[in-house]
Amino acid sequence: MASARYLLALGWRLSPARLLTSVGLLAAGYVAAPVAAVLLAAFTEAALDGRGDAALTLSVGIGLVLVLDLTMAHFAHLSYYELAQLQQLAIGREIADVVNGSPGIEALDNPRFSETLTQLGDRIFQVRAALEALLLLGGSLLQGLLTAVVLARVDPWLVLLPLAAVPAVLAGSRAQRIVDAARAGSASELQLARHLVEIGTTAATAKEIRLFGARQAVTERHGAAWRGVTERQLGGELRGAMIRAAGQIWFAAAYGAAILLVLRRAARGEAGVGELVLTLTLAVQVGGQVAAALGQLGRLQSAGRITELLAELRSLGAVSQDSGRDVPPPALREGIRLEHVSFAYPGSDRKILDDVSLFLPADSSTALVGENGAGKSTLVKLLCGLYRPTEGRILVDGTDLADLDPEQWQQRLATLFQDFARVELTLRESVGVGRLEALDDDAALRAALSDARAGVLEDETPGGLDGLIGRGYGDGREFSGGQWQSLGLARTVLRADPLLLVLDEPAAALDAAAEHSLFERFAAASSASGTTVFVSHRFSTVRLADRIVVLDGGRVAEAGSHQELMARQGLYQEMFDLQAGAYTA
Repeated sequence: MASARYLLALGWRLSPARLLTSVGLLAAGYVAAPVAAVLLAAFTEAALDGRGDAALTLSVGIGLVLVLDLTMAHFAHLSYYELAQLQQLAIGREIADVVNGSPGIEALDNPRFSETLTQLGDRIFQVRAALEALLLLGGSLLQGLLTAVVLARVDPWLVLLPLAAVPAVLAGSRAQRIVDAARAGSASELQLARHLVEIGTTAATAKEIRLFGARQAVTERHGAAWRGVTERQLGGELRGAMIRAAGQIWFAAAYGAAILLVLRRAARGEAGVGELVLTLTLAVQVGGQVAAALGQLGRLQSAGRITELLAELRSLGAVSQDSGRDVPPPALREGIRLEHVSFAYPGSDRKILDDVSLFLPADSSTALVGENGAGKSTLVKLLCGLYRPTEGRILVDGTDLADLDPEQWQQRLATLFQDFARVELTLRESVGVGRLEALDDDAALRAALSDARAGVLEDETPGGLDGLIGRGYGDGREFSGGQWQSLGLARTVLRADPLLLVLDEPAAALDAAAEHSLFERFAAASSASGTTVFVSHRFSTVRLADRIVVLDGGRVAEAGSHQELMARQGLYQEMFDLQAGAYTA
């Protein structure tokens, strides 16, 4: 019922005319069958009584009604197909809004959120089937009600024939719940199976699988995961089929009893030939109506579960904290201060950051260093507002970051991460997504490409700024990893007057000289209105920073300039000498 209400309400909101047209045409078509049965009975009586003119008129009426029965469903399909397309787009937008509705990324770390999103992705293309099933089910119910009224006029007991379909409908509903539960229970294994297919067939990962000789192992692991999915879902389908069969056997028995009842009345002379023909015709129709209703109900329940999944996705993706409304300053006067900040990822008690206090002065650069897992990237995500501290607070010129409007704060950031996005659209869009208002500003886009030393990419791309790049969905210009990275840097420097500039190990795959050059370009393109934070494992690059913060186990172990930290002979000096020794050995 929830799915039916949702689809009807959504259809009414999107296009009342299409919805009413579909309902009207289907109603006319479904009413036609019982009316044809009544006309057939009257035709039989007229023919037996020798009333030729009446029989001819009735035969024409039967033909017209049958044409109506055959054509209305077709014209209705044209209308509700368009409506279903609109619904599918609207649901897709709603999913996108939920996934991207929060400025943070907490929900994306939740396995349940990921599983629900996967199930929605599988079902969104079933929206048309769900709407079609709903409308056809409504038509079947209308047809069944009219049939029951006509049968009751022949014999009151015959009104029980449509009611005998209730157990079959309930059995079908129960069967579908079992099937849905089996599908939901196999969602995680289905995700694993798809992931294994992806890593075995995607160029970025397939080369490692082949070189490591892991093809057989990945194939076997995929086979095991897929067998788990198949066994669970097949088991649910078999149990559901048995329950459906039981309901249909019950109705078949009731159907046979109805036919026997009318035959006995006819044998006793209590029913005429017309009534016998009417009953037999309607009884056959009831059998078809029940079979169709059960099929449509199953389709509706299967595809219509999208409403439950949407509700679950909204719940899992809901932002628990109130969003701030304060506006970020036009420029940093003091800087960004972390006061006793601690953080644990959702669902975990382990603190990634533990009582971190530090100051990032305006118009300066700060490098974060430490071993893997020290909390560097997590700290950067907190500064960007992708997460909120579990404890403590982050102040921007004295204002709590939690009190700032998250969207406006993130509009004042410029970032480039190690796992930078490969935006495979046009070159214009791939760069322009960094600042959408500059999307049609060719001069600004070319300046950003030039600052990122990627101006040559426009010349290499057929169509220039408007040429397609990447092979994700078309035959676009493909780039090397370093060139894609340069496009990421172009997006970063396209940002106007950012308050916080962040580089989180975007050059980990580059050699030391290339990384040094990248950070120099970033520093040259940065604005004096904010502060710069970068993460790197290479100390030749780290030395470029005005201040260096050493994290160890989620805590600030040391902070100072390169010279100060080397003189202190602590953890920084130990890591620096260890790396320098690798180059001088």
